[in-house]
Amino acid sequence: IFFLFSLSVNAMEKETTFKKELFDKAQSDGKIVIVSSWIKYCSSCASQMKVLKEAKKKGKLSDINFDNIEYFSFDVTNKEISNLLNIQYQTTLLIFKGNKEVYRSIGETTKDLIYEALKASI
Repeated sequence: IFFLFSLSVNAMEKETTFKKELFDKAQSDGKIVIVSSWIKYCSSCASQMKVLKEAKKKGKLSDINFDNIEYFSFDVTNKEISNLLNIQYQTTLLIFKGNKEVYRSIGETTKDLIYEALKASI
């Protein structure tokens, strides 16, 4: 029962924050843009999002400041966004520097590896 409850709690925390106009503005402002995809009841998606949401809330991930980083997430069943970003699977993590995609992974949930990807992208 606890396991089912924890899955439903993770599902409730997920929301689509990706909006094309905000994504475009962040890119034109020269920000590093992180995008993650999720699907309802996906615990690995929730784990990935938790790392990124905490980093955004604290304003940093280890020694990486989030003052020039924008983070968006979306439900992978939203085909308009999935097609725009060429994403087919949940727990896909993209990092853009300017208008260029510089990192893509599927299923990465480890804080240290997400940190390494961000560090390499900056």
